[in-house]
Amino acid sequence: MSENKDIKAAKETIDREIAALRIMESMLDETLSKALDMMENCKGRVIITGMGKSGHIARKIAATLASTGTPSFFIHPGEASHGDLGMLTNDDVVVAISNGGESKELSDILLYCKRHAIGLIAMTKNPQSTLGQTSDLVLKLPNSGEACPLGLAPTSSTTATLVMGDILAIALMERRGFSATDYKQRHPGGKLGAILCKVADLMHSGDEMPLVTEEAIMQDALLEMSAKMLGCVGIVDKKGDLIGMITDGDLRRWMSPSLITEKVTTVMTKNPKTISPEALAVEAVWTMNNTGKGITNLFAVDGKKPLGLIHIHDCLRAGVV
Repeated sequence: MSENKDIKAAKETIDREIAALRIMESMLDETLSKALDMMENCKGRVIITGMGKSGHIARKIAATLASTGTPSFFIHPGEASHGDLGMLTNDDVVVAISNGGESKELSDILLYCKRHAIGLIAMTKNPQSTLGQTSDLVLKLPNSGEACPLGLAPTSSTTATLVMGDILAIALMERRGFSATDYKQRHPGGKLGAILCKVADLMHSGDEMPLVTEEAIMQDALLEMSAKMLGCVGIVDKKGDLIGMITDGDLRRWMSPSLITEKVTTVMTKNPKTISPEALAVEAVWTMNNTGKGITNLFAVDGKKPLGLIHIHDCLRAGVV
């Protein structure tokens, strides 16, 4: 059975774009490291600019850099010529994108950078172009043609440009030791914010924690559970270490007329599951779901000292699943 012509065309497009990336891979040299040095040592912002399809890619590169630890924003070349050049400072580095290197709209930005000694990095397939000759460094894009069957629509070239932007962003992340915590601070909302949320961000701490001492009786524990309304109570010894936990399930298993006079140490589950406050909330959900009992609470501890309590409902409200 012959292959669907649409699937065949799709595979050919993928193959052409992969081929362009392989060519770009073979061209990588020390210029990349020099460009990264400029961007890493930049005391201002990394400004990305480009026109047309290059401009769309430039916006994405600027957004990726900004979210991964490199202060960055996009300037539209047309708007730059009508006042936005004032956004540039001598401490900035400009990355200008033009596949052919002859975008007339970039001319005012290029002249401004040279006049004010602002670092300028080009992304172009033509180092001999106006952009290439004006810039301090050229990150060369592959001159391999487009995946478009007419050879006209920017396809392979925009993919290569996007990948070059990702190369810069990831290399700068690694140079700076950019962490998941840093990433979360730049993505507090939406699914990413939830996934990167820590136990410490959601846990009940201080007076909100349901705790009684090991000398307490169940009447004390029941009153504490009712007051804190989290469905459990932790038991601490004289040193303040967590030694046990009583849950709603324990109450059902121990239900009897004499329950309220029992010592909490008799009813409690010893050495309950705990978690670090620095653990991700998704890890807390996984732990609660995979203990065999399907628990709904975890004490967050430092060593054995309880610092907070996280409930499965806290995680659900935050969008952690």
